[in-house]
Amino acid sequence: MKNNKEKISIEEIEIQQIDKSHKEAISKFISYEKELVDFLIEDALDNQKKQMSITYLWFLKSTKELVGYVTILADAISLQGELKEHFRQQGILYKSLPALKIGRLCVSDEYLGRGIGTLMIEFILVLAQRISKEIGLRFITTDAKRNQNPKKDSVHFYKNFGFEILKQREKGTTPMYKDLIKE
Repeated sequence: MKNNKEKISIEEIEIQQIDKSHKEAISKFISYEKELVDFLIEDALDNQKKQMSITYLWFLKSTKELVGYVTILADAISLQGELKEHFRQQGILYKSLPALKIGRLCVSDEYLGRGIGTLMIEFILVLAQRISKEIGLRFITTDAKRNQNPKKDSVHFYKNFGFEILKQREKGTTPMYKDLIKE
């Protein structure tokens, strides 16, 4: 099953919050994005212990293999320019609004193109909707990594889910957002 490109369904996935028992599985995780692997190995658990972010590990139930992870945290989106004016017209006069941030999202190289990233976004959308019933939450944000290879460019990936570019940057990442209440 490993090298075929069949889509993986959510029923085939087990999601667990990272803890020290996952050390071996994490050490075997492979991604072309070295920075994302380094974060998973070196910082994810420590950040969670310090209540700065939560990392959800995605395992294939059949093999117990770690196929991806997503790290989320609290954020706020600063309202500027057109976005500020858009909200002013709705009677929202705040300088910033609450958000849930996708700090990291990574699928192992072996499982790219099999729908896991899509399932992760759907998971985050459901989580955001649930959280928004308990606390104020208007947006999901991320800093999308750019890549010359369109298949590895996360800006296009996030646009497919209705994320919009917040601010164009020459270098580094592209800040993006999704409004949870889209008129």
